[in-house]
Amino acid sequence: MASIVGLDIGATAVRAAEVITTRKGTTLTRYHSIALPPGAMQRGEIMEPHHVTAALKELWKRGRFTTKRVVLGIGNDRVLARELTVPNAPQQMLRESLPFQVHDMLPVPTPEAILDFYPVSDAGHGQVQGLLIAAVKEGVLATIEAVRKAKLEAVTVDFIPFALTRALLRRSAGEGAIAVVDVGAHTTTVVIACDGVPHFVRIIPSGGDEITHTLHARLGMERHAAEDVKRSLGLGFNGFPPHDEPVVEIIREVTGELVTGVRNTVSYFAASRPDLPVRRVLLTGDGASLGGLPGALSEVLRLPVEWGNPFYDVTIRGRDRERTAVEGNRAVVALGLAMRSAA
Repeated sequence: MASIVGLDIGATAVRAAEVITTRKGTTLTRYHSIALPPGAMQRGEIMEPHHVTAALKELWKRGRFTTKRVVLGIGNDRVLARELTVPNAPQQMLRESLPFQVHDMLPVPTPEAILDFYPVSDAGHGQVQGLLIAAVKEGVLATIEAVRKAKLEAVTVDFIPFALTRALLRRSAGEGAIAVVDVGAHTTTVVIACDGVPHFVRIIPSGGDEITHTLHARLGMERHAAEDVKRSLGLGFNGFPPHDEPVVEIIREVTGELVTGVRNTVSYFAASRPDLPVRRVLLTGDGASLGGLPGALSEVLRLPVEWGNPFYDVTIRGRDRERTAVEGNRAVVALGLAMRSAA
């Protein structure tokens, strides 16, 4: 099989991973990331295409990837993911019928959306249950164009929540339902999967950058200073100086809203699928590194919360093995996208 690279264009950086899979297992052969200037991406969509294209060219130069063929990830709060039951039919026929079945579910006119259907289970009576994925066509095409201008070829587009599941739940058969919570800069993705198959997806329009923005807006802190103090104090459970109390209050307030959004999402799934209780939570994403967040999430959800490790059965090759391993939270999407081509 020809090699393909998983490409994650995030809010703050572009990241790419290249893997090979043999009977002995999966090996990450190359991984690299390049920071994006502030404002280049907003809520998962490209605002400054020339900056993104330039970063992609630099990424390929430094990463020394062996191919320019990529699996491109999408997954912002303008991408709809909803449960849907449709008549059972060949996949191509299902895709062709989607515009006529789901037009009243979409936030945009059908011609302005890219639609796909991911089958999950047999619903009986000639029906199949699955996930409808609907993305705004304009945003996806703009991303593909930025990739093309970097002399790369987007072979396929993959839904980021599926990449998260692929990277973190490869060996989860028999464990029941597991929730993956990926805290990004602008969005938080919740995927609930059973035996590695996604059953439920929600993208919450809030992430770690919401704290930085609120500190800047309310206290007049420079954004870089707000980012630094957020990371150093976290939720303040290990103590903090009295003069930092206003900062900690804001961090706790904004984080509390995010944790409530995750709880409501898991509670909705639990109410709709009482036969499939969530057993544990895997936490990932750069925004998840906020001190105290795992404990707060575990307390509210009343579930064990663990760090997701995308490298638990992956061999890392190259001189930067240690640095790549540390990048786990940031590399998970790119790795999961690359694993689609290696599967």
